[in-house]
Amino acid sequence: MGTRLAAMLCGVALTAGTLLSAPAATAQASAYPTSKFDVTVGNTFTRGTITWYARSVTLTGVHRSVDVDYCRGTSAFTLTSRNAELGRGFSDERVCGTSREFTLPVEADVQGGAAVVRVCLDDGGAPDNITYYKCERYGRP
Repeated sequence: MGTRLAAMLCGVALTAGTLLSAPAATAQASAYPTSKFDVTVGNTFTRGTITWYARSVTLTGVHRSVDVDYCRGTSAFTLTSRNAELGRGFSDERVCGTSREFTLPVEADVQGGAAVVRVCLDDGGAPDNITYYKCERYGRP
Protein backbone atom coordinates (compact mmCIF):
# COMPACT_ATOMS: atom_id res chain seq x y z
CA MET A 1 0.00 0.00 0.00
CA GLY A 2 1.36 3.42 -0.90
CA THR A 3 2.31 5.92 1.76
CA ARG A 4 -0.31 8.31 0.53
CA LEU A 5 -3.12 5.73 0.65
CA ALA A 6 -2.05 4.58 4.14
CA ALA A 7 -2.08 8.18 5.43
CA MET A 8 -5.54 8.76 3.95
CA LEU A 9 -6.96 5.57 5.51
CA CYS A 10 -5.41 6.49 8.85
CA GLY A 11 -7.08 9.94 8.66
CA VAL A 12 -10.46 8.36 7.85
CA ALA A 13 -10.10 5.95 10.77
CA LEU A 14 -9.21 8.77 13.17
CA THR A 15 -12.16 10.89 12.02
CA ALA A 16 -14.59 7.97 12.31
CA GLY A 17 -13.27 7.11 15.77
CA THR A 18 -13.68 10.69 16.93
CA LEU A 19 -17.24 10.85 15.64
CA LEU A 20 -18.21 7.51 17.13
CA SER A 21 -16.79 8.31 20.55
CA ALA A 22 -18.23 11.83 20.76
CA PRO A 23 -21.23 12.23 23.05
CA ALA A 24 -24.55 12.41 21.27
CA ALA A 25 -25.88 15.92 20.83
CA THR A 26 -28.83 16.41 23.13
CA ALA A 27 -31.86 18.28 21.97
CA GLN A 28 -32.42 21.42 23.94
CA ALA A 29 -35.56 21.04 26.02
CA SER A 30 -38.25 23.31 24.70
CA ALA A 31 -39.69 25.72 27.22
CA TYR A 32 -43.10 24.84 28.59
CA PRO A 33 -45.85 27.37 27.86
CA THR A 34 -46.75 29.80 30.64
CA SER A 35 -49.61 32.16 31.48
CA LYS A 36 -49.80 34.99 34.00
CA PHE A 37 -52.65 35.00 36.51
CA ASP A 38 -54.05 37.73 38.75
CA VAL A 39 -57.09 37.30 40.99
CA THR A 40 -57.65 40.45 43.06
CA VAL A 41 -60.33 41.28 45.62
CA GLY A 42 -59.86 44.74 47.16
CA ASN A 43 -56.31 44.90 48.51
CA THR A 44 -55.91 41.11 48.64
CA PHE A 45 -54.73 39.00 45.73
CA THR A 46 -53.08 35.93 44.31
CA ARG A 47 -50.72 36.58 41.37
CA GLY A 48 -48.12 34.65 39.46
CA THR A 49 -47.46 32.24 36.62
CA ILE A 50 -49.05 29.00 35.44
CA THR A 51 -46.64 26.58 33.78
CA TRP A 52 -48.44 24.10 31.53
CA TYR A 53 -46.99 20.58 31.36
CA ALA A 54 -48.22 17.51 29.45
CA ARG A 55 -50.20 16.07 32.41
CA SER A 56 -50.13 18.77 35.08
CA VAL A 57 -49.74 22.47 35.75
CA THR A 58 -47.76 24.33 38.39
CA LEU A 59 -48.70 27.71 39.76
CA THR A 60 -45.96 29.84 41.30
CA GLY A 61 -46.78 33.18 42.78
CA VAL A 62 -47.61 35.34 45.78
CA HIS A 63 -50.82 35.65 47.74
CA ARG A 64 -51.58 38.58 50.02
CA SER A 65 -53.86 39.40 52.93
CA VAL A 66 -53.89 42.88 54.47
CA ASP A 67 -55.61 42.06 57.76
CA VAL A 68 -54.57 39.49 60.38
CA ASP A 69 -58.24 38.68 60.94
CA TYR A 70 -58.94 37.91 57.26
CA CYS A 71 -56.70 35.19 55.85
CA ARG A 72 -56.21 34.28 52.20
CA GLY A 73 -55.07 31.26 50.23
CA THR A 74 -54.94 30.11 46.62
CA SER A 75 -56.83 27.24 45.02
CA ALA A 76 -56.48 25.91 41.48
CA PHE A 77 -58.55 23.50 39.42
CA THR A 78 -57.47 21.90 36.14
CA LEU A 79 -60.24 21.41 33.59
CA THR A 80 -60.80 19.85 30.17
CA SER A 81 -62.06 21.96 27.28
CA ARG A 82 -65.57 20.77 28.29
CA ASN A 83 -65.06 21.93 31.89
CA ALA A 84 -64.67 18.46 33.40
CA GLU A 85 -62.48 18.71 36.48
CA LEU A 86 -59.16 16.86 36.22
CA GLY A 87 -57.51 17.89 39.47
CA ARG A 88 -57.49 20.44 42.27
CA GLY A 89 -54.89 21.89 44.55
CA PHE A 90 -54.72 24.23 47.53
CA SER A 91 -51.86 26.36 48.80
CA ASP A 92 -50.08 24.84 51.79
CA GLU A 93 -50.07 27.93 53.96
CA ARG A 94 -52.64 30.65 54.27
CA VAL A 95 -51.57 34.25 54.82
CA CYS A 96 -53.07 36.52 57.47
CA GLY A 97 -51.97 40.16 57.33
CA THR A 98 -48.93 39.41 55.18
CA SER A 99 -47.77 38.11 51.78
CA ARG A 100 -46.17 34.78 50.98
CA GLU A 101 -44.78 33.02 47.92
CA PHE A 102 -46.24 29.64 47.01
CA THR A 103 -45.82 26.78 44.54
CA LEU A 104 -48.91 24.77 43.76
CA PRO A 105 -48.76 21.67 41.49
CA VAL A 106 -52.08 20.36 40.15
CA GLU A 107 -52.62 17.12 38.20
CA ALA A 108 -54.25 17.04 34.78
CA ASP A 109 -53.67 13.40 33.92
CA VAL A 110 -55.15 13.20 30.41
CA GLN A 111 -53.47 13.26 27.04
CA GLY A 112 -52.51 16.85 26.29
CA GLY A 113 -53.07 17.99 29.88
CA ALA A 114 -55.42 20.71 31.08
CA ALA A 115 -57.15 23.02 28.64
CA VAL A 116 -58.14 25.47 31.38
CA VAL A 117 -57.01 26.34 34.90
CA ARG A 118 -59.40 28.06 37.29
CA VAL A 119 -57.47 30.03 39.92
CA CYS A 120 -59.28 31.18 43.07
CA LEU A 121 -58.50 33.57 45.90
CA ASP A 122 -59.96 31.91 48.99
CA ASP A 123 -60.01 32.19 52.78
CA GLY A 124 -57.23 29.61 53.23
CA GLY A 125 -59.62 27.21 54.96
CA ALA A 126 -59.59 23.43 54.82
CA PRO A 127 -60.54 22.05 51.35
CA ASP A 128 -63.84 20.67 52.65
CA ASN A 129 -64.75 24.00 54.32
CA ILE A 130 -63.39 26.76 52.11
CA THR A 131 -64.82 30.08 50.98
CA TYR A 132 -63.92 31.22 47.46
CA TYR A 133 -63.89 35.01 47.11
CA LYS A 134 -63.17 35.19 43.42
CA CYS A 135 -62.08 32.79 40.66
CA GLU A 136 -60.67 33.48 37.19
CA ARG A 137 -60.23 31.09 34.25
CA TYR A 138 -57.04 30.86 32.19
CA GLY A 139 -56.82 28.89 28.94
CA ARG A 140 -53.78 26.97 27.77
CA PRO A 141 -51.72 29.16 25.46
